[in-house]
Amino acid sequence: MNTDFIQELGLEADNDGTSTGRQGHHNTEAHISSHSPVDGAQIGRVSITTPEQYEAVINQATEAFRHWRTVPAPRRGEIVRQYGEALREHKDALGRLVSYEMGKSLQEGWGEVQEMIDICDFAVGLSRQLHGLTMHSERPLHRMYEQYHPLGIVGVISAFNFPVAVWSWNAMIALVCGDVVVWKPSEKAPLCGVACQNIWAKVAADNDLPEGISNLVNGDYTIGELMTQDKRIPLISATGSTRMGKAVAQTVAARLGKSLLELGGNNAIIITPSADMDLVLTGALFGAVGTCGQRCTSTRRLIIHESRYEEVRDKLAKAYGQLKIGDPLDEKNHVGPLIDEQSVETYLQAIEGIKNEGGKMVVEGGRIDGLGSNCYVKPCIAEVEPDSEMAQQETFAPILYLMKYRDLDEAIEIQNSVPQGLSSAIMTTNLRESERFLSPTGSDCGIANVNIGTSGAEIGGAFGGEKETGGGRESGSDAWKVYMRRQTNTINYSTELPLAQGISFNL
Repeated sequence: MNTDFIQELGLEADNDGTSTGRQGHHNTEAHISSHSPVDGAQIGRVSITTPEQYEAVINQATEAFRHWRTVPAPRRGEIVRQYGEALREHKDALGRLVSYEMGKSLQEGWGEVQEMIDICDFAVGLSRQLHGLTMHSERPLHRMYEQYHPLGIVGVISAFNFPVAVWSWNAMIALVCGDVVVWKPSEKAPLCGVACQNIWAKVAADNDLPEGISNLVNGDYTIGELMTQDKRIPLISATGSTRMGKAVAQTVAARLGKSLLELGGNNAIIITPSADMDLVLTGALFGAVGTCGQRCTSTRRLIIHESRYEEVRDKLAKAYGQLKIGDPLDEKNHVGPLIDEQSVETYLQAIEGIKNEGGKMVVEGGRIDGLGSNCYVKPCIAEVEPDSEMAQQETFAPILYLMKYRDLDEAIEIQNSVPQGLSSAIMTTNLRESERFLSPTGSDCGIANVNIGTSGAEIGGAFGGEKETGGGRESGSDAWKVYMRRQTNTINYSTELPLAQGISFNL
């Protein structure tokens, strides 16, 4: 395999195979080895950040914040614009690294880098629109308004499935808001983090910026614990499992910090009698097998009206038979591997659980051997009862559950019955059904779509979900406000000082 993209991104290997970047703190004794799920090969090794090095990073970030917060927001936006341009230059290489280290298809790898570019563009415009409000004061000759100030250090803990995009959703917005960022990437895709930091380092050097505005720390959950316990980090943005998110939320809340959580999803598409079958097949297929089912927005459940059930089941099963599984850097393939063998075991256990509950396999699953690593599996489809235990869980793998409904109220009840509340969709050409789905008594998810799938989101809208998805919002709309502190200001330009409730002093 041609791995020139690794050298292009500054991931030079030293004599012991350790990949090093142009900027960061290195521990020469302990490392994370990055193995590609594509072919099992070791791509490189990344130094684990020690507690002492973590302290140095936080101190450097604290000092950098003192400078960065004084830089005018449009100038901060200009730096982010340059980062976006640098990403354009390295889009091919970084997309290939994402695909090779994480296992998603090359088109999805390039798409993830494009999301980074898009959020840079969004953040540039936002840097001139960090607005407050002006309110009328109840006191004469007074003016009252509110404004937003930078928070400080924003800690970002990201997951393996989007090893670069989710960091950028947080980091680019935080940077134009005047914050600095400390990022702990997933230990399952650490080289992607080093590559992004290398690209940043070049932009920072070209603009004579101090080190510490964008920072990288590597390690397992113990590094994450240092961040969540650290009072010097006012905001922790964490993406991952619900179990991880609950631990983060409790720790950060104990010190009265802020947390932005993007956690599990158990996303459903409701398919109505009037649904356009071409849209159904496209949306369901990509939603279920894209990134090998390892998106938080992956389609897990199809809730199908009984009058269309057999048609949808049979056509979808036929479509699954045409999927090409293999090396994700080969653009002819639709589905790559799961991230590691532990994920494969979880997938196999879920299939066993489906069968033990009486579920019926429509498309059989299983491990696929002979494709370069032990991480390739078959996307599968199962018929289950809506309240089955397996259908209530999020299995981060390409397993799609089919279930029937009789009327729309029942379908919405089924959809909302799971603990998670991230993404949802309805396929319908009936205006009343679509509006019912989007009403306060419809979908309880943070994302609700009509005639598109559950997977994929535009950066212009706020991204996040409810219930066990964590309630966080990042990326577009007014999600920027979470990265800033809100301040109300009252200015008295009279010669008197009126007091509340008419209180007066004889002075």
